[in-house]
Amino acid sequence: MTDSPSDVADAPIADDTPAGGVDLSGFAAELSDAIGGSSWTADFDTVKVTVPADRWVEAITKARDSGLVFFSWLSAVDWAAEVAVGEGVDDAETVEERYEVLCRLSNVTDASAATIATNIPKDDAALDSLVPVFGGAEWHEREAAEMFGIDFRGHPNLVKIYLPDGFEGHPLRKDYPLLSREVKPWPGTVDVEGMPDTGPSTENPEAGE
Repeated sequence: MTDSPSDVADAPIADDTPAGGVDLSGFAAELSDAIGGSSWTADFDTVKVTVPADRWVEAITKARDSGLVFFSWLSAVDWAAEVAVGEGVDDAETVEERYEVLCRLSNVTDASAATIATNIPKDDAALDSLVPVFGGAEWHEREAAEMFGIDFRGHPNLVKIYLPDGFEGHPLRKDYPLLSREVKPWPGTVDVEGMPDTGPSTENPEAGE
């Protein structure tokens, strides 16, 4: 992760330049400056800019106005040291507990695209809604609210999509106990039955004589 665009000013462009010839490091640095990013990366041919949570809507609006007008998706990641089921992370003491919210935007006239991210604390999992900026964010925020318990302030209809009204908990949180994984830990054991005995081989008609 890069703390400042100046850190890579002298880096060779070829390291982050895919076959299409786009300078991803330069694009990431320019976008970060334009939307007030706190850090950025251009790893694996993917631009990611992290912005402060209190400037989330402002940053997304600036990204849209700079040409990233197509909203692809919004989701979240639960960064947790402890998990309810399965194996935890190797270095739990180094994990910064938080929810990371990510939004993917792209330009419809060229190949430029970026993931805009922000971090919110687990004890105050709330973020301003992007619906006033991108109407398509409505369902994505509903899903993130349902699965992670994130409150999107200002959302016009933050109701469940998948789960019944009486369902308790948020299934994509790492501390949510999945019964199926308690019964058969991931990836589980695949039970494969052998093929039935079909008698003599048909490849050699004389085998049965």
